[in-house]
Parts: sequence; structure tokens; C-alpha cells
Amino acid sequence: MHTTAVILKGPRILVLDSLEMKAPSAGDLVVRVSHSGVSTGTEKLFWSGEMPPFPGMGYPLVPGYEAVGEVVEAAPATGYKPGERVFVPGANCYEGAFGLFGAASKLLVTDADRVTRIDPGLKAEGALLALAATARHAIAGPGKAVPDLIVGHGVLGRLLARLTIAAGAPAPTVWDIDPARRSGAKGYDVVHPDEDPRRDYGSIYDASGSTEVLGDLIGRLVKGGEIVLAGFYAAPISFAFPPAFMKEARFRVAAEWTRDDLHATRSLVESGALSLSGLITHTADAADAPGAYETAFTDAGCLKMILDWKGHA
Repeated sequence: MHTTAVILKGPRILVLDSLEMKAPSAGDLVVRVSHSGVSTGTEKLFWSGEMPPFPGMGYPLVPGYEAVGEVVEAAPATGYKPGERVFVPGANCYEGAFGLFGAASKLLVTDADRVTRIDPGLKAEGALLALAATARHAIAGPGKAVPDLIVGHGVLGRLLARLTIAAGAPAPTVWDIDPARRSGAKGYDVVHPDEDPRRDYGSIYDASGSTEVLGDLIGRLVKGGEIVLAGFYAAPISFAFPPAFMKEARFRVAAEWTRDDLHATRSLVESGALSLSGLITHTADAADAPGAYETAFTDAGCLKMILDWKGHA
């Protein structure tokens, strides 16, 4: 079995090419992908060569952890049937390439336990399910407070804001330094940091991935407040101790989603409590993947790039 996949052969060397696939086992599904998303966090770091050492990393690799498509093969023991629409968070099913995270491919072979059924009416936006679950994981659970300040109005920042409002909490303030990113808010305000006089935030979520903003965030905390690092950070994180000491600042790192987060987020989307609309700004045919990835990583106006695989042989 072969598939056409996006392959990163090295930093900034991205092609669309054919790869041999591992044969499916009794517990696997074969999924024909309709859409896959491009992550401007982790994937950009692999593309630029700035990613710190990461388990399973190596070139050539198939990127991506956001794919939706249709089951085309399923053993009876999997509980799935051909024709079901599913979300797939990547797959390591290639001969001659690392599957990190392996979703940017026309066909995927994956363990059925990793797959999640989704509403057939959820088209390209279904690829956003993992990012929405990541936002939910950062917010939900014992001892976690929803944000009252979010730094960064990209897709993750918008999802954090929407989930906060969906939870019935007061609308957060959102910062973004890029005027183009300050539009599109629904039910909350987006401002430049210099326009915000507050110094009493109890829970600040950074979704920017910037290490330079941390010093300012400490100064914005109420005493005993928390900063949640919800982005992905390539550079070492450091801060001046005295301001953090005076504020008795707390820090928390938000990791990737769990299956419970994914299922809960799917329910929120399907019930209408969480909207994924307006987050996809760019769509490209899979055949144009090299240019699409460059646009995703270099165009500030691109919130989310989606590859359309439907017309690709």
C-alpha cells in the first residue's frame, strides 16, 4: 500500500511525494483523509529546524496531527465501519519516514483506539478538534481557573476565549500586538498590551509561545496569581525572580489533550456550545502543500491553513 504524503526532508525542505505504508493489523483502520491542518506551533519549529530535541524526531518526517476523513477499511473487531467520518490525531504508518505526527497524508493506517467519530456534517473544521481539545485541557479540571487574560489571538487564543465564555465565566481580555489579529472577537475584547492598564489578573494564559512577554505578565498578576504556559516554547524560559517573589506568582504548563478532552470537546461542538467557525482563514489543495506550509508559517494573516485532499489521487 502506498500513499501521497507531505514530507519534511529537512529544515525548509518540504515536498509532496509517495510513501510506502505499513500493512494494517487486526486493530487498525485505513482512513482516507479529506482535510488536514497545519500547526503554526510545533510544525513550524520542525519546518524551520528550531525544534528542540523531541521524542521520535528525525528527518524525513510526515508532519501533522489534525486530520479528518472517512474510514475505508475496518476489521469487525474495531467497532468501526467503512464510510464513518472520523478525526485522526496522526499516525506512524510509513516506511522510510518518521510519523511525527503523521497526519498530512492522503491515506492513514492507525489504531482504532486513536480515532474519534465525528458528525458527518463537520467538514474541514473537524480538523480543529485537537486544537480545541488542547484549549479545553488547559482550562478544565480540578484546581484550574479559567483565564481572565489571554495573550495571543491566534486560533488557540480564540478557542481559550470561546471555551471561557461557554463555561459561563466572565469574558476574558485578550492581548495581541498585531492589528490584523485583533479582529474576529465574539463576546470579548482584544487590545494591544499597552492599552491595558490592569495589574490584578488572577489567571493569565499565554498562547503566544513568546518567552519575551513573561516579565510583563508577572507584573500584571494579582498577588498569588497564576501564569499558564499554553503555547509551545523553543527557547529556554527565564524571568527575574524578585518581581515573581513579590507577587508569589505561580506557573503551570499545559500539556497536550487527553481522550477525555477530545470527547468532551466534540460534545461541546456538536451541541453548539463551542463554535469552530471563522478560525480557518486559508485552504489549499494538497498538491500545493509546499506553498501552503510557507504561507501558514510566514503570513500573519493566516490563522489556520487547511490542506484539501479530496481531489488528490
